[in-house]
Amino acid sequence: MTTLHSAAQTHRLSRARWWALWLLVTLAATSPARAQLPKLSDERLLQQVQYRAWRFFWEKVDARTGLVNDRASNSGVDDYKIASIASTGYGLAAIPIAVENRWIGRAEGAARAEATLKFVLRMPHQRGWLHHFVNKHTGAREWKSEVSTIDTALLVTGALACGQYFARTPQTASITKLANTLYERLDWQYMLTNGGAKPNKKTVSHGWHPETGFITNDYADYSEAILLILLGMGAPKNPLPASSWDAIQRPIATYAGRDWFRAGPIFIHQMPAGYFNFRNHRDRLGFDYWTAFTNAMHVNRQFATDNAAKRKTYAEGFWGLNASDGPDGYRAYGALPNEEDGTVSPTGAIAAITFAPDLATSAARSMFDRYGDRLWGDYGFGNAFNLDRNWFDSDVIGIDLGMALVAIENHLTGLIWKLMQSHPATTRAFNKAGLQVTVEATPRAIFVTPQKVTRRPEDALWWRAAA
Repeated sequence: MTTLHSAAQTHRLSRARWWALWLLVTLAATSPARAQLPKLSDERLLQQVQYRAWRFFWEKVDARTGLVNDRASNSGVDDYKIASIASTGYGLAAIPIAVENRWIGRAEGAARAEATLKFVLRMPHQRGWLHHFVNKHTGAREWKSEVSTIDTALLVTGALACGQYFARTPQTASITKLANTLYERLDWQYMLTNGGAKPNKKTVSHGWHPETGFITNDYADYSEAILLILLGMGAPKNPLPASSWDAIQRPIATYAGRDWFRAGPIFIHQMPAGYFNFRNHRDRLGFDYWTAFTNAMHVNRQFATDNAAKRKTYAEGFWGLNASDGPDGYRAYGALPNEEDGTVSPTGAIAAITFAPDLATSAARSMFDRYGDRLWGDYGFGNAFNLDRNWFDSDVIGIDLGMALVAIENHLTGLIWKLMQSHPATTRAFNKAGLQVTVEATPRAIFVTPQKVTRRPEDALWWRAAA
């Protein structure tokens, strides 16, 4: 097979050679006697995190619909039937990763992608936007969930990445067409203006309820929804205006000497960078998001360190405060201003690998070596744990596994970034935001007055020509 990334070919082959032996060795890790975990190098531990996350997306799915569970038990059989459209999007993004790693064949991956996209395009929708939670067997709305803009965006970005992967050969070009159809039918102006009721509004609504109409909250503050805004600005039909990018409030705060966009749960800073590569870019307003994301990883860890005296979890060096399960239910844990009770998310720490690889790798190493017998299961680490309460989650959650899977792959090969960069929507979106590579001394600041930014000449020319 000709791989997409020739520079990574040797790495891929070395990964493939040990899989057969490894699968035999790791049987002990998923048997009832889970205390006997295998010895793993850091590299193989990360590969296993990826592989087991991919297994979730491959196994916890209705093969006919392609809809992927919102969550699953991390050990043994469960009866969960609720899928999320965001998890399904990560399931689509997982297919190119699985093919490149030779966990599945290209034809097998293409068949799953095509079946998923065909079914999703037949599901009930509101101007292209889909319900957050659905029955994985039927696609019907569950839990009276909202039509969600951010969750639909996560479905579409995963579909686009998958579509670009299969665009290389005529035999699978139909997948690319299906993914683009899903994207093109989104009515961005509908969600921007609340169906025309607010024609001058600049920020996108969180979504819509069949019973009550538009959700009153908009994505007006910095959040994971910068992914949504970029997708909307790059849309081929009825795109969002550049003013939607400008309208986002970006509150810069300082913690332990680092500037960051103040938003507590760590996933907020990780999710957009799973699909869009912001490294060394600065927008026309003067903001550097890669630096903001990186600083947020360090702030999250430092916050845990600074609160070690009152939390056993932090005292043992663990971090990764995230929106996750907790001893008392699902919570939006975070490093300022959100709540915290000593609960941390393994995937939250691991998905930091693109920004802080040493911190992420050491976190995975420590969790596996010290609490793997309580945390490690069929799909890798459980969603969360809390040493103060002696609580270890028995479930995993799809979008969190997806963020870790994509982040590790981007760290190793840049695969998902390259696929998204190959789609013309990314060029259109980056142009509207004025996101360009800039030449700067390190460490780079989160914000620089735009007039002081030095842009590479070739990027400036490219931007003017494409605008």
